[in-house]
Amino acid sequence: MVRRLRLQSAELQAPASAGAFSVVPVLTTHLGGHISTEPRINERIRVPEVRLVGPAGEQVGIVRIEQALQLAREHDLDLVEVAPMARPPVCKLMDYGKFKYENAQKARDARRNQTNTVIKEMKLRPKIDEHDYETKKGHVVRFLKAGDKVKITIMFRGREQSRPELGVNLLKRLADDVVEHGFVESSPKLDGRNMLMVLGPTRKKTEARAEEKVERDRRMAERAAEQEAEKKLEAEFRASHTPQPTRKKRGPADNLDPDIDLG
Repeated sequence: MVRRLRLQSAELQAPASAGAFSVVPVLTTHLGGHISTEPRINERIRVPEVRLVGPAGEQVGIVRIEQALQLAREHDLDLVEVAPMARPPVCKLMDYGKFKYENAQKARDARRNQTNTVIKEMKLRPKIDEHDYETKKGHVVRFLKAGDKVKITIMFRGREQSRPELGVNLLKRLADDVVEHGFVESSPKLDGRNMLMVLGPTRKKTEARAEEKVERDRRMAERAAEQEAEKKLEAEFRASHTPQPTRKKRGPADNLDPDIDLG
């Protein structure tokens, strides 16, 4: 026999206004199956009576489940359980497919607009070579331009641990070199054998993404213009170098009957 488990929360009271309603998913699970977060709709609602809300948000009142399903069929809508823990459960007449689509669109837009804080890491040695320093500094600048934080780690080995001022001076130099793109968010501090410093970007990630999109569109437009110009030059070159067909000059022999033997 399949046993159904329901996660129960505090009992919900039916709100007075229609705008306060929201679909509350019922978490049900079957042994060996997956957890469903979909609300119960139509024939899956197995209660004697429900508190019904119309499609425009009007309060219909407490009706039998059979009457609620009949109203849903008459209006070509779905009966959706929006407050399963209320007594009796609150159901609303709505187009459930359209409701799910609109919610998915809103969630997608919210994910697209949200910004996730990303911390990049760059590791250096106290006696780093000048060329390596410039290369790693370029990476730090690129991260900061993209709106990401950067954690700078100075790794000490052996006797270098007795000279922490080398790491402090290197971190100060790096902070001064990238001051146009970032600022010191966390001052240098020792963490075991390493020294850490966090640089924050001077502009937000959303601004960096918007600028990057504008720059990408500009490059794509330039590339399309270059390709169009190349096609035009190639067409002109082919037109100027294509030999024109020459018309053969007709002579007296061209008017003779080929079957006549002139010999």
